[in-house]
Amino acid sequence: MNFEHLIQINDPLNPFVETMTREQLWEGLVLRAEQPQLFVLGLDSCTILSRTDSVLERELHYGEATVRDRVTLTASESVRYDILPTQSYVGGSLTMSIEQPDNLQLFLRFKYETTLPAADTEDERTTSEIVKSAYRESDIDTVRLIRQYVQGGAQAPGQLH
Repeated sequence: MNFEHLIQINDPLNPFVETMTREQLWEGLVLRAEQPQLFVLGLDSCTILSRTDSVLERELHYGEATVRDRVTLTASESVRYDILPTQSYVGGSLTMSIEQPDNLQLFLRFKYETTLPAADTEDERTTSEIVKSAYRESDIDTVRLIRQYVQGGAQAPGQLH
């Protein structure tokens, strides 16, 4: 199953939406990669197994379950999460890409690629739509939390001010 959507970060036509810089958005994406427990519901802890300038190898702990992934950071452009498949978990990837068509607008594109098969039956299509909706809600929450860190509403190591 493949799925992608776009969230508008800055809307020059809506004065009620606080403007965020590309750098602030990038710092928020890095924070999500380094401290995912601040963003991911149900995640108990994250252990970074190895780190280079652009790649993190992580272990994510959800209760008794452990998921390994690789996070690839392309500075100020994108973050790609590759979930390593196991017998219990399907593999897949999520890429979050910053898009800035002009100086006033800023977007964040979320692109999911999973090993889930394409939906052929009505039940599979319903399940697929539920999964897509959950992804979308999680991504909206990610942007909301990044906004809170940027605006100083939440404090975390490596604050975004």
